[in-house]
Amino acid sequence: MNRAIKGTVILGVVAAVLFTMVGCSKLQESLDVVGKESIISFDAVLKAIPDKVEADEMNAGWSLSAPDDSVRFIWSADYSIAPLHDVMLELDAQPFLDAGLAPEKLPDEYAYYEGDVMGGMGGKILMVGVKLGDDKLTYSGSPTALTAFEQIVSNYRSSISYHTQLDHYGVNLGNGNMFEWAKDMSTNDKDIVFVLEPAALIAAGVDPEAVEGWLFAKVTVDIDGKPTEVDKFLKPFDLK
Repeated sequence: MNRAIKGTVILGVVAAVLFTMVGCSKLQESLDVVGKESIISFDAVLKAIPDKVEADEMNAGWSLSAPDDSVRFIWSADYSIAPLHDVMLELDAQPFLDAGLAPEKLPDEYAYYEGDVMGGMGGKILMVGVKLGDDKLTYSGSPTALTAFEQIVSNYRSSISYHTQLDHYGVNLGNGNMFEWAKDMSTNDKDIVFVLEPAALIAAGVDPEAVEGWLFAKVTVDIDGKPTEVDKFLKPFDLK
């Protein structure tokens, strides 16, 4: 084959491959309904309870507290300086202590501490979550609660899910722990739900039926594409 013709053919193939890659990327982006709608619905939750959304300097991000202040969802705005986790729950430990919890038996994803804390949590706290990365996140202007959440969708999309049974979006906090919120608060009586995986807590001594303020219930989730019933601790709230 003539060298010039061969070069033209190669350039044509490369261009076609690049065009296909760009096209697929744009198609995937346009088809990511869950990612886009999770941002819209999360923004609606933030606006529904603005007095419960605060900057969290300790964790370099933001927090959304339950109406009764017994638990908070916290998400970092800068993973390079977040001290422990990037997304996490911080909750009143007392109901679990009263139900038999031995904090020293908890796995590494949990932290237990005592001290002055905000809201109605008293002075004994459990924190559980996951480290997403070490990224120094960048923003157009100063980060807000919503733009910090958008970073999760943009950079760690696999952490965002849709729970068909409850019509909820959620952030995976690792090891079966979740924070979920309603796709549409006007048609859902569980606008936000704090979700704990009970296995680690039970292994650390908790009697799941004796935890006050949390529901111990069966929840249907997708595991390998199949609806599967699992046990969870749930704390749901209707914000309307």
